[in-house]
Amino acid sequence: MSTPKLLGISGALRKASTNRQLLKEAARLFGDASYTEADINLPLYNGDDEEAHGVPAVVHTLAQQIADADAVLIASPEYNKGPSGALKNAFDWVSRVEGTPWTGKPVAIMSAAAGRTGGERATMTLRSFLQPFRPMILQGPEVHVAASYEAFDEQGQLKGEMYVKDLTTLMKSLRELV
Repeated sequence: MSTPKLLGISGALRKASTNRQLLKEAARLFGDASYTEADINLPLYNGDDEEAHGVPAVVHTLAQQIADADAVLIASPEYNKGPSGALKNAFDWVSRVEGTPWTGKPVAIMSAAAGRTGGERATMTLRSFLQPFRPMILQGPEVHVAASYEAFDEQGQLKGEMYVKDLTTLMKSLRELV
């Protein structure tokens, strides 16, 4: 079998985001794979702009990355009890591209948030955002990293036995689907 291709999508745009750290940890725990992180810093979807200028090249790139990946990892912060607007915007844009890159794609969802629930509501909403695209979303274990600003060590590795155990199990399940 060739080396699996993992695509990470962080709902946080900040370079030092704990969701980016969580994606990198997930890829590390997945094991041997090539890992790419998608760029979702896209213009806001506007149907008038799409009609006037078409779908931006960066959106076509994202859709192709999804199509080419063997599996997708999505980590979202929780903003006001939901996933980030940047993530929803990316889904809206990808829905405008020819083809169906998400259909049947194995997807692992996780979150890292400052609050005590670790982004649990964001991931519940995120599942509903993805449902129309018909990916194969893993159902668990759920990974919601609370107080994420203190959940990673200086090397960027996840601290906390429960988090590491659940993320390892989630990545093992994802590997089995790939």
